[in-house]
Amino acid sequence: MQTISGLYDNHNDARSVVTALEDAGISSSDISIVGRDGDGRETHAGEGAAAGAGVGALVGGAGGLLAGLGMLAIPGVGPVVAAGWLAATAAGAAAGAMAGGAAGGLIGSLTDAGVDEEKAHVYAEGVRRGSTLVSVRVDNDQADVARAIIDERTPVDVDARRSMYRDDGWDKFDEDSPEFTDDEVERERERIRTYQPMA
Repeated sequence: MQTISGLYDNHNDARSVVTALEDAGISSSDISIVGRDGDGRETHAGEGAAAGAGVGALVGGAGGLLAGLGMLAIPGVGPVVAAGWLAATAAGAAAGAMAGGAAGGLIGSLTDAGVDEEKAHVYAEGVRRGSTLVSVRVDNDQADVARAIIDERTPVDVDARRSMYRDDGWDKFDEDSPEFTDDEVERERERIRTYQPMA
């Protein structure tokens, strides 16, 4: 089993990846999407969402995984629209941490699924700053198909994004960081469009 992930600055690109994965025969139960909504507005999850209260409010009329998009809050990220195994495990890890269990959240959920820890930090920080993460768990015989679908929609270059964040003094994702406001997300999206690496 492999976990393949892609981070997208455009929420609609991420949604189209989910649809393409399902069309390729990959089970919805093996696909996950976590991010802000397509308009860049924060969703306002109820207080129980931070404790993993549920990912089930219906958003939109799409079928498959996208029909199950719901709102939840992830520590260090804030309120997101999410569905799938990653959302469920991140919410469960948050609930466990709040109840005195082991901490985990989004980073722990990704690394437990086999994602490299450095990439997991960039993915989590990207979601915090307004991007959308798609992750899929597949058997080895489906890995090439899943990777091709994820790469076809031009995901974020993780190394370049890590460098961009580090130019600001960022080291790694921190669950105690303040959530990005809608205005901060919009400023971040503009900065991404015009970013030039430091020499």
